[in-house]
Amino acid sequence: MSDEWILTLSCADRVGIVAGVSRFLADHDGFIVDSQQYADLETDRFFMRVRFVPRGERFPPPGRMHAAFAPVAAALALDWTLTQARDKPRAVVAVSRGSHCLADLLHRQASGALAMDMAAVVSNHDNLRAMTEWHGLPFHHLPVDDASRPAQEAAILSIMEESGADYLILARYMQVLSSDLVERLAGRCINIHHSFLPGFKGARPYHRAHARGVKLIGATAHFVTSELDEGPIVEQAVERVDHRDSVDDMIRIGRDIESRVLSRAVDAVGARRVFLNDGKTVIFR
Repeated sequence: MSDEWILTLSCADRVGIVAGVSRFLADHDGFIVDSQQYADLETDRFFMRVRFVPRGERFPPPGRMHAAFAPVAAALALDWTLTQARDKPRAVVAVSRGSHCLADLLHRQASGALAMDMAAVVSNHDNLRAMTEWHGLPFHHLPVDDASRPAQEAAILSIMEESGADYLILARYMQVLSSDLVERLAGRCINIHHSFLPGFKGARPYHRAHARGVKLIGATAHFVTSELDEGPIVEQAVERVDHRDSVDDMIRIGRDIESRVLSRAVDAVGARRVFLNDGKTVIFR
């Protein structure tokens, strides 16, 4: 991991992309550990993720890797990132009163099982301060109402900047973000919705699912867009239920699904395995 690099790229599809990347790595003593690629024939876009390590004297020093690859990227018109695997993205987590998703993220981070670092927690309530600070993270109590929303969201952005956070994770943050904040965080804000989207969007999905007598309930992690619960989906999971399960049973089962789904989504994004592709995602396993 200490010497491993991750190259991600997307571009208009064309002949020679894989060859160009592979030739660059071979010429610079880069040994490919894993390579995945996908050509979307509908959007005519190409996506690629490569993990590689140095295996020779021609491998550039870390500070020169970007400059070395830049001519290849320019020639192929790539939208690309090149990072060392040990440099995890950072995130601020926004929560309300519910603790289950935050607790799961903090536990996975503490056990080294998450490819993204939680840098701070913000909340419109103060009840999760003790748990957050026990894990050694700063907790910011930011109450919000319609009048204070602009200032409160500006404070969230300031905390993200100060902590070096790339992402905002909505871990059951029971507030609808303003269109301005959503636009500022396009492709960098991940939400967990307590339903298997696109079914039962909006509030109280377990109550509506129970009323419909569904046999499967689930949760969906997605990127936040200006259209509520319509953003590109990152991760989903379901569990079977039946006529014996009450609304409370569904909520209990759902909380476990939500925690797992959100953590998987955050880990996938942190590992640079997720690519936006119009209203969908490409995710390499």
